Amino acid sequence: MTSNLTASQQSQIIHRTVLSNGIVVLVAENPTADIVAARIFIRAGNRWEHPHQAGLSHLVSAVLTKGTETLSSLEIAERVESVGASLSTDATTDYFLTSFKSVSADFEDMLKLTGELLRSPTFPEQELELERRLTLQAIRSQQEQPFTVAFDQLRHIMYGVHPYALSGLGTEVTVQQLGREDLQAYHRTHFRPDNIVISVSGRVQPDAAIALIEQVLGDWQAPDLPLPTLHLLPVTPTPLRKATAQDTQQSIIMLGYLAPPVVEDQASAGSSQPLPLAEDYAVLKLLNTHLGNGLSSRLFVELREKRGLAYEVSAFYTTRLHTAQFVAYLGTAPENTAIALDGLQTEIDRLKHEPLTDEELQAAKNKILGQYALGKQTNAQIAQTYGWYETLGLGIEFDTHFQQQVASTTADLAQHVAQKYLTASYVSLVGPFNAVSELVDSL
Repeated sequence: MTSNLTASQQSQIIHRTVLSNGIVVLVAENPTADIVAARIFIRAGNRWEHPHQAGLSHLVSAVLTKGTETLSSLEIAERVESVGASLSTDATTDYFLTSFKSVSADFEDMLKLTGELLRSPTFPEQELELERRLTLQAIRSQQEQPFTVAFDQLRHIMYGVHPYALSGLGTEVTVQQLGREDLQAYHRTHFRPDNIVISVSGRVQPDAAIALIEQVLGDWQAPDLPLPTLHLLPVTPTPLRKATAQDTQQSIIMLGYLAPPVVEDQASAGSSQPLPLAEDYAVLKLLNTHLGNGLSSRLFVELREKRGLAYEVSAFYTTRLHTAQFVAYLGTAPENTAIALDGLQTEIDRLKHEPLTDEELQAAKNKILGQYALGKQTNAQIAQTYGWYETLGLGIEFDTHFQQQVASTTADLAQHVAQKYLTASYVSLVGPFNAVSELVDSL
């Protein structure tokens, strides 16, 4: 195995080790509480799904803990609950995640249980059918939520045939067609030691944690096949607008812009060397913070407090391995749809035409760096954060590089980046017919 040490700006030492079978292990010793949290990342997720398999990653995550070759769903639940631990799975756009948390004395037992789930799930038919029904209910429920409808619509017009266009839950049609053999094939393809990152934080000595992971998972050998590769067509900028009429009490307005991924060369994510942070990523994160993060953000102050146009208003810039989204949205009274849309566009355009003042720039820096630090307080947060960096291919050093780039951003650079990306917007509207139908045609 190979090993190296890297210190974050929190003076927290992250021990990084690569086992002989390819598993990357990160350990942060944090003895302040008798808790150990672990995050096990698999380089998979929704971006690996074909359109006819949309929702496959979600179903795998839902059924993974429902049975192994030696344990039933009930036995698995009893093992977790009997020691007061927690165990969960999740499928995201760019990775698959299994998480557990326990007191330090139960870390070994929980690791063994999780290892069995990763290596020999059985995906019982009865459990699959139950999770399928629950997923279909969730999909139907989301179709009644204006925000979700607007966001799904925005993703589709921005990404077209790219996997990022798809909902993580899939569609009613695709979920109904997925069978046990699809889950098994997904597992065979992606669940292999050389495709896994294990991140641990808590009251555990790094050497002991690494030795235990080696003991439990060290004999897991990768198949004699290369790691799967993903070749996706680039996303072509073709700003579109679309409206869905829905009998709602408010209109949802979303403006979307194609934005850079988190790394310069996303095709190499998962390589042995850290990838460079995308040139404009940190600056766009800073702009997003100023524009729509919190009660002091520009959108909240200008559109809600001063003009009373928004029930809710915010912005987000997703962190993605492929082309990302910079999105601003608000909910408004139907009769205010047109003026609210104009106001939202105006505030975004101001970022291109007016540089941030010194006070605005410093306030945004203080907010984003403060929130960044607060997001790494608990063992679960620490394990999640550094495991996520590693899985995306950024390496532990990203923690320092990102903060340095934020701190060094100037008002001129922020304006330049806004002019580069916040140009022609994609528009998604959901609301009463009279409020949204003619508006799209007039844009």
